[in-house]
This record gives sequence, structure tokens and C-alpha cells, in this order.
Amino acid sequence: MEGGGGAYGAAKAGGAFDVGRFVQQPHVVARIASAIFSLIVFCCLIGEGYTNVPTSSELFCIFNHNEDACRYGIGIGVLAFLACIFFFLVDIYFHQISNATDRKYLVLADLSFSGLWTFLWFIGFCFLTNQWAWTPAKDVRVGADSARAAITFSFFSIFSWGFLIAFAYKRYKMGVEDFAHNYVDPTPEVSAPYSSYPNVSHDSYQQPPFTHTADTSGGYQPPPVY
Repeated sequence: MEGGGGAYGAAKAGGAFDVGRFVQQPHVVARIASAIFSLIVFCCLIGEGYTNVPTSSELFCIFNHNEDACRYGIGIGVLAFLACIFFFLVDIYFHQISNATDRKYLVLADLSFSGLWTFLWFIGFCFLTNQWAWTPAKDVRVGADSARAAITFSFFSIFSWGFLIAFAYKRYKMGVEDFAHNYVDPTPEVSAPYSSYPNVSHDSYQQPPFTHTADTSGGYQPPPVY
């Protein structure tokens, strides 16, 4: 199906872009919120996620000195932020894509990535919360608010990305239903019964002009003498 109007929840290809209507779409709002949450998480961890103890000048992760906790939070936060920017640009140019197959793949990519990152944010929230609970109070001189903010917005990210799953699935379902409603199964041509050669019938058959007449007299007939 090429260039269908409104395929996969978007306006007809080539239509005018309305900024006000665009930013009011639920999946765009959820994507902006997800980008902000991701930005807060990795900025908090980069800015104040590392501290040192009084007896050493070496920096340690504020989450129970577990470097993996800080790396995990920063990693998924940065990748989530970049992905939000990418899909935000896709949302802007989505209505200009005339090929419904390309729209389908982009919506499936959004659905798959949103599902994966919802799971990763859930793991990150549990991981950071567990390590924060085991962090000795004496080791936290600065950065406690940043650590709590990273945990809080990791929790919020679970729901924002969960909403993106729901919106992407809704768009995919709209595209599938639109294809089902517009697709017409071609009717197979009914072959006509075999007809004989035109203007020829069995009744018009004539005996050939040269035929052999059987001798019914039973006697020998000499050839004529000239």
C-alpha cells in the first residue's frame, strides 16, 4: 500500500506540518518527557555521582562505591536521550514519508526500542535503589540529592517509556487495520468453456469429391476399349 492517507497514525503524505498540533500529540509529549528524564539521570550521575572518602583522593561511585551502578545509569540515560532525539526527528518527518512500508518499519522500531528501554529503566531503578540502600551514610558527603534524583527519574522513565510502547502499538495497529480495510482481494478470472473453431459445425461436413464406388454386381468388369 503506497502513500495512503493517514497510514500508521500520520497525516497524508505531503500535507502541511502543524507545529501546534504536532507538540500536542500524546506520543510526542511522552517522548519529550522521556528525553528530559534521561537528561536528568545521566547529568546527576556525571555531575555528582562520584565522590571520595576522607582517607583517599580517589573518586568512587556514590552508589555503594559500585562503579557498575554509575556506568549503567549513565549509559542507558545517554542512549535513551539520543534515541529520543532520533525518534523525535522521525516524528517530525513522518508525515512526509509516502511509503507505507517505511512507516511500518519506523513504527516497529519505535515499538521495539521503547519496550527494551522500559525494561532497562526498570532494571536500572531496581539496581540504583538497591545500591543506594547499602551505601554507608558516612561515605555520602555530597551528591545525596543527585543520587535520589537519579533514582526518582529512573522510576518516572519506566512509565514514560511504557506510554511510548502503548502509543507505538496503537499506531502500528491503526496501520494494520487501514491496510486490511483498503486491501481488495483480486477476483480470479473465470475461464470460458472451450469453444470450437468459429463457423464450423459437424453438420456442415461434406464427403470428399473423389470416392471409390464399390462394385455390387459381383462380376469382373473389363476395362472399356476405345
